[in-house]
Amino acid sequence: MSLLRNVGTIGSLTLLSRIAGMAREMIFSRVLGANAVTDAWFQAFIIPNVFRRLFAEGAFSAAFVPMFSKRLHGKDDAQEGLEDARSFSNDVLSVFLPVLILLVAVFELAMPGVIWILSEKPVDPETYPLAVDFARIMFPYIILVSLVTLFTGMLNSVSRFAPGASFPIILNLVLIASLLGGERFMNATGASVAETAYGIAWAVTGAGVMQLAWLYYWVRVEGFRPKLMWPRITPEVKRLSIIALPAAIGGGAYQINTLVQLYFLNQLEDGSVSYMNYADRLNQLPLGIIGIALSTAILPTLSRFVGSENREGADRIQSDAIELAMLLTIPAAVALAICATPFVTMIFQGGRFDIADAAVTGEVLAMLVLGLPAYVLVKVLVPNFYARADTKTPVIAAFISLGVFIAFTFTVLDTLGVVGVALASVLGAWINVAFLLVVLARRGHYRIPGVLFLRIGKQVLAAAAMGAALFYARDLLTDWFAAGILARLAALLALVGAAAVVYFGIAFAVGAIDRRRIATLTKKAK
Repeated sequence: MSLLRNVGTIGSLTLLSRIAGMAREMIFSRVLGANAVTDAWFQAFIIPNVFRRLFAEGAFSAAFVPMFSKRLHGKDDAQEGLEDARSFSNDVLSVFLPVLILLVAVFELAMPGVIWILSEKPVDPETYPLAVDFARIMFPYIILVSLVTLFTGMLNSVSRFAPGASFPIILNLVLIASLLGGERFMNATGASVAETAYGIAWAVTGAGVMQLAWLYYWVRVEGFRPKLMWPRITPEVKRLSIIALPAAIGGGAYQINTLVQLYFLNQLEDGSVSYMNYADRLNQLPLGIIGIALSTAILPTLSRFVGSENREGADRIQSDAIELAMLLTIPAAVALAICATPFVTMIFQGGRFDIADAAVTGEVLAMLVLGLPAYVLVKVLVPNFYARADTKTPVIAAFISLGVFIAFTFTVLDTLGVVGVALASVLGAWINVAFLLVVLARRGHYRIPGVLFLRIGKQVLAAAAMGAALFYARDLLTDWFAAGILARLAALLALVGAAAVVYFGIAFAVGAIDRRRIATLTKKAK
């Protein structure tokens, strides 16, 4: 499949997932609000997700997909390749699952200490037990979603991207149903926010079971037969571990960043964790659709080009990915920065989430999206290292970024508060991008061509014009942002529509979009 078609498949399903996630957060904010209980819930939800990204989406995918693809496609006889891939995946599954179970058991026992480390001192006697309970309920989710990631890697290797891109929708739909049920329960019985939050925590683990069943069905459709065997450390499993370990350490830097961020947020006023979560939900919308879709789509193709020593093909795929990423990310960042508070007000404000909460969240979002192009570029550049089985360089970049984040946060936490934490994240992300680009250029693996720099400059010009139009349109629609749902929807569509018309119109006029290049992206990569 072509790069654009692969990205379109992954991106469209990710968009649907992000929309469902946005609906989930909209309902969450109205039902539970932004308070000490929601801070405890989000803190507990972050912990299993940190380990999911560390062990599953990051390290494991980076090492497993190229190795599995090589076995699947490396034989002249397709059936022989399928059997080799099956055997390898079963060996990995039989070692991977016991490790995950042991990890969960350890953290279930140690969870009070984990929450204590992340909490403000002295700990709040009311919310501390809640955070421990929520985390213990949700932590087994990492076993389920890690197996989902294993199956997703198998499917991606045969260009079956849809099931792996769609499974997050299940979690969002289950949580939406639990939130709506929880609201009815609260209205009918007078139950507290904390009591309702317990039910929503259990829904996370329930959703994981459904996600695993969904992916298991699709790997069976593709002819794979996952089964558990007695764990054995084969040479290939050992090699997978050797490759994955540096990626896990590198991913660990990002996840340590998340946990350190959580620690800093816990030092601030109640609601800070929730403000960052709601702001990041909007920030993650373009990041997930563009960055994750591109990184997932280009890794198999880059691995094939690098393996065959096709330098021209690898450079072309990398440039295509950067161009497409910036074409969509730059205007998204500008629009979210200028209309941060209006967007937050239209989407989240209501119920237990008031206008003051929306104002603070808007300030956090306006700062956070300044790093959006950097977050996406990291996603797009890292596969160039993974395709060469180099998981060490992203480790160095990640830890440098982490060091910048921690040092800067210490200097601004007291003065800028939650906005300062967002600013520190932005600076760390851009440092990460700069390091990766410099290393790629010095090693002769990739250097951004001048024509791409020029085109990105034109994209920035078009985005600036769009930003000016949004700044004017935003003030005209102020009264609609906190009005009824139809007025909010109309205002949102008006802003998004105006932004799209201005940006893409000017982008075409100044040459920021090359029609012939877009046509090339739709062709099958060779």
